[in-house]
Amino acid sequence: MGARTRGIANQILSGGLDATDGLSGAVPSSNIANASVTSVSSTPSIGGGFDKVASDPPSSTEGDIWYNTTSNTVKGYVFAPAAWASGGNLGTVRSEIQGNVGTQTSTLIGGGYSTGPQGITATEEYDGSSWTAGGSRASNAYRVTNLGTQTAALGMGGYHDPSIPYAPQRYHNKAEEYNGSSWTAGGTLPQGVQVAGGTGTQTASLIVGGVYGPYTSSAKTAQANEYDGSSWTTGGSMPSARSATVAIGTQTAAISVGGQTAPGDVNTNESFTYNGTSFSSTTAYPLSLHNAFGFGEQTSAVVGGGSATTPPGRQTTSHTWDGTSWTATTSVSTARTGGIGGGTASSGIISGGSTPSGASNATEEFSGAAVAVKTLTSS
Repeated sequence: MGARTRGIANQILSGGLDATDGLSGAVPSSNIANASVTSVSSTPSIGGGFDKVASDPPSSTEGDIWYNTTSNTVKGYVFAPAAWASGGNLGTVRSEIQGNVGTQTSTLIGGGYSTGPQGITATEEYDGSSWTAGGSRASNAYRVTNLGTQTAALGMGGYHDPSIPYAPQRYHNKAEEYNGSSWTAGGTLPQGVQVAGGTGTQTASLIVGGVYGPYTSSAKTAQANEYDGSSWTTGGSMPSARSATVAIGTQTAAISVGGQTAPGDVNTNESFTYNGTSFSSTTAYPLSLHNAFGFGEQTSAVVGGGSATTPPGRQTTSHTWDGTSWTATTSVSTARTGGIGGGTASSGIISGGSTPSGASNATEEFSGAAVAVKTLTSS
């Protein structure tokens, strides 16, 4: 703290001195009321200062601070909460579509319902900022399921308007494969199906539940079906039949959330994990709903939107999943059911779907909660 002499007796907190005593030498800093100190001749060191680095360190420890000699800025790692942000709008509004495709910066949407009496064939690809037209599907189905990646996708099942003599079935049993530019016929499903949950890759895909049926009848199913790139085989069955469930993960490590059970189209909050052979019950979703969107993995995912029982109607809420429990996170801007999800629990995307005002072209991008670099000074 340095030495102070004469005229500081009233600053002394202890030691038995009075205003007439002479002083010499150094007075311990602990004996000086800091609020009254003036004319201090020196200050103690506060440490060695910030680390000086030419580039930001890879460490992600919250609270770390450093000086970047390249940008001449002080930076630090700070906590950034999860957030949704608007992405580029689809060129065509579309709903009645579900599934998981690609990543936040490389996804695809094909088919669905727009404004007419039947589905559409249009395909669009996203690069992280804008959508561009891709190759058109052969089937103009809606309530179709998409999965895979932007350059190796699978579109399957769906429904077409029964007044249009498009096929002998209202429920499509067709699967189409996309190579990044065009669609070609894939293996035929065992039965026509609509509003099935779907996830996985073009050569190792999984569809869960849905409504099966020929032209004259229909029924919800508990069945899962698996695709190997050429043909479909029967997988395990859920404990109860349902449609409009959301499926996330891979063919051998997936989770199915919500849906509508039979009879009566009753919303459910049941969640099941799938190991490639059988389904097991896991922690229920916070809401009973159907046609939610989702993306991620079996042990790390985001689910949101959908049409719920309580509160009723389309939702903006979303929740994260850590493999054990659900936690509420930030809400999407546009309440919606359905839509194409993609990406991971830290970097995801949702596009299209049905909103209170009709089919949507809105895209929203998700950034998970994380410790991130923040510039603390500008010079």
